[in-house]
Amino acid sequence: MRVVYEAAGIIDAHLVRHALEAADIPVFVKGEALLGGMGELPMFGLVQVCVPEAAWTQARDVVEALGLGNPVALEDDQDGWLGGTAPAV
Repeated sequence: MRVVYEAAGIIDAHLVRHALEAADIPVFVKGEALLGGMGELPMFGLVQVCVPEAAWTQARDVVEALGLGNPVALEDDQDGWLGGTAPAV
């Protein structure tokens, strides 16, 4: 899995998720469960929208079309998933 969008919050993440699913791209929202542990404190950079490696280019185009902000650039993307392999989708 590769990060295609770093969300400012859970709402942005789910907007991107639904747009990707509408384009028949499998998607995983990483870090959404962490937000509840932070209470009302604003935390940024915890929620990331990930897609399979093979769908990353198409997913990036979908995210750009949404106009929510900058999608993760090719050079900004991380290799691997949390230092290991991504879960099967």
